[in-house]
Amino acid sequence: MKNCSLIPKELINIITKNTPLKEVLRLAAPCRCDACNNGCKFGSGSLAGDDAKRIAAFLGVSGEDLKKGFLEEIELFNKRLLRPKLIKEKGKPYGKCMFYDDNKGCTIHEVKPLECKTSIQCKGYGEELSVWFMLNHVVDAGSPESIRQYAQYIKSGGRLIPGASLEELVPDKERLRKILSYELL
Repeated sequence: MKNCSLIPKELINIITKNTPLKEVLRLAAPCRCDACNNGCKFGSGSLAGDDAKRIAAFLGVSGEDLKKGFLEEIELFNKRLLRPKLIKEKGKPYGKCMFYDDNKGCTIHEVKPLECKTSIQCKGYGEELSVWFMLNHVVDAGSPESIRQYAQYIKSGGRLIPGASLEELVPDKERLRKILSYELL
């Protein structure tokens, strides 16, 4: 495996919060290069939409068996999500995705979670695709706590894409002020 070539920077601005999924998937064409597989060695992607159903069918297990045997719950931006379990080495807070094989790569590549599909790191806009996933499938503009956590992400240097500012997510200035000052819980 090798690394893919980088995409020119001028293409980065085409990814916005409102970029349609179909276009995001075109930009994030499935890859198996070393750069993309590296993330599988240190974590796993969150499921969205019909991911669980597709993975269960691919593995030939029930949805309940998938959740019990293969997935774990995490919380991100005040939202509970499922992701493939991690195989952790003793004493380390991270681990490789249980569906990653050092020789074969992703063993569920055809049906891997949407976050994995949109977290292509070998392309010049991989980080923007990751932010797109976060904004469209994790951050909840209707949840004050989710917005506060997202504000911390921004404050700590998190990447923004067009349409992703706090003012764009919560256009009501007074509501945003109340959220950020903890007047709205």
